[in-house]
Amino acid sequence: MWYMICSTDVENSLEMRKQVRPAHIARLEALKNQDRLFAAGPLPAIDSEDPGEAGFTGSLVIAKFDSLEDAREWAAADPYVEANIYKDSIVKPFKKVLP
Repeated sequence: MWYMICSTDVENSLEMRKQVRPAHIARLEALKNQDRLFAAGPLPAIDSEDPGEAGFTGSLVIAKFDSLEDAREWAAADPYVEANIYKDSIVKPFKKVLP
């Protein structure tokens, strides 16, 4: 089943995000290579695709997992969690309807 993981950053996380991003992206690439990734990306802090120094307020991932518990475990092991970039994450089942 699909699950959405919506994570919220701590304040002023941009510099740490830049440092940890390669490890974070590697996990997403692994999901993609397993055909388990629907969408993933950061949430800009301002209304712009390139927020510059404003940075991001969090991230959204929609991916397939065997269970809600598996999705929660995957989210909890994210390098951004380990680096204290994410202050919290919400993990919920997601039902794709469109397109």
